[in-house]
Amino acid sequence: MHKVYLGSINPVKLQATQNILEPLGFFVEAVNVESGVSNQPLTDEETMQGALNRALSLPEGFFRIGLEAGIELHFDQMFLVNWGALIDPDNRIYWAGGTRIPLPDQIKSAILNNHVELSVAMNIFFNEKNINHREGAIGYFTDCFVRRSDIFEHIVKLLIGQYFNQKKKEER
Repeated sequence: MHKVYLGSINPVKLQATQNILEPLGFFVEAVNVESGVSNQPLTDEETMQGALNRALSLPEGFFRIGLEAGIELHFDQMFLVNWGALIDPDNRIYWAGGTRIPLPDQIKSAILNNHVELSVAMNIFFNEKNINHREGAIGYFTDCFVRRSDIFEHIVKLLIGQYFNQKKKEER
């Protein structure tokens, strides 16, 4: 059994990582670490840096995963984005990005003008609490057809798939 450290104690990120990796023989341990970026990453670069920082903050010699959600502006439209970084026991870094879905102008305005996080804007917009620990923005804007855990499961699949592909190449 391989140990994987996840740089977050967010229950959605943890469950998503466990759902993908535990059937493959990995044991996932969540660790509360800082992203080292703003609470609301505003670009792909900042979101990627947050994911990498989370992974780098974890114990070396093991699989280390950082998952980060953020936003990005394209053509004056705000999009939800997600990134992940996996560092293998040999310190190789694998990247994966995921979802791109537009956010309403009210959410964009709250984030940019009021300097609040997406989760805060979502909680206000939908009169909810802890959306980011449940279905997330993606759940609301897809009528729960896509859940927040789906996004992170997809990223973890992309990350571990790249690792397995690399191992396969090395065995040839």
